[in-house]
Amino acid sequence: MIDAARARKALAVVRLVNGGLALLAPRFLLRRLGTDADRDPSGIYPMRMFGIRTVLIGADLLVLTGEQSRRASRLAVVIHATDTANAASCLVKGDLPRRAAVMATLISAVNTVLAVIAARD
Repeated sequence: MIDAARARKALAVVRLVNGGLALLAPRFLLRRLGTDADRDPSGIYPMRMFGIRTVLIGADLLVLTGEQSRRASRLAVVIHATDTANAASCLVKGDLPRRAAVMATLISAVNTVLAVIAARD
């Protein structure tokens, strides 16, 4: 079983990569979600907002210590559980193409598990 410190670092890396992509290459991630950003660029702005938030909370997991680190880890559970529920909702409602919604749900669920393990510290 992965320990809390490794889970926190793994989650931080996932956040930094995904957040960086959302911030710097939103069209790439939008295509992965089945959206043509050239035809409808309306998703670029919220994707970049998601990106900066994700980068900052990923950095928190790496640099904060003590009680601040524990708080960031506890908040990660709420953030990722909400992401998982939202992705699952998109799957059920058909708001995303099925494959994209399944992948988003699975990725978010793995992140939620990492967050729960990280919060055990």
